[in-house]
Amino acid sequence: MASEAEYLEIGLRERTDPTRLRLALDAALSPGLDVLDAVEATGGSLADRIDASHWRIELPEVTGAVASAAVTAFTSASEVLVERMTKQGRRTFDARGAVHRLEVIEVPPAPSEVTAVPCAILDLVVRQVTPSVRPDDVLAGLRVVADLEPPVSPRATRLAQGTLTAQGDVADPLEADRVGALIGER
Repeated sequence: MASEAEYLEIGLRERTDPTRLRLALDAALSPGLDVLDAVEATGGSLADRIDASHWRIELPEVTGAVASAAVTAFTSASEVLVERMTKQGRRTFDARGAVHRLEVIEVPPAPSEVTAVPCAILDLVVRQVTPSVRPDDVLAGLRVVADLEPPVSPRATRLAQGTLTAQGDVADPLEADRVGALIGER
C-alpha cells in the first residue's frame, strides 16, 4: 500500500506561519517523506472532516474483463461478508456497505504494450465506517463473491481522503480553511 493523501494534525503552543511550519517540518523529516502543505485549521478536528477515501488498486496479471465481472458481482450484492483479525479478535463484517464506488478503469495499452502483461485497475471510493473497510477487505470481498484471486500482489494507493461530496468525489478536508486564509489575506 502507498498513499498520496496523508494528513497530520498537530497543536502548537503559539500561532505560527503555516509556510514556515511546513518548511521546518519538511527539513526535519527523512528524505522522501515530504510535507507538501500546511494550513491553519479553524474548526473541528481533522478526523471529523474525513469520511471517505479514494483508492487506486492495480491488479497485475488480471484482465479488465475478469476484474469487471468480479466488480459487477461485488456491487450487485447487498452485502459481502469478509473476515479480518482486529484488536478484539477475528471479526466478520460487511465490506460492501462501505463501498460508495467500485469501478474498473479501462486504460488502453500503448502500441508498444499490446503484448504486455495485463493489469486491471480498480477505482474505489470507500466511506469511513467502523470497523474501517480497507482495500484488502474489498479484495477479500471480490474473492468471496467472484473467486478473484490475483496471481501477483495487488498495489493499492490512496489518492485522496476527505469529505464525500454529493457527486461521489472525495473533497479536500481543509479546503474551507485554505479559502478562508486567502480571503483573510486580502
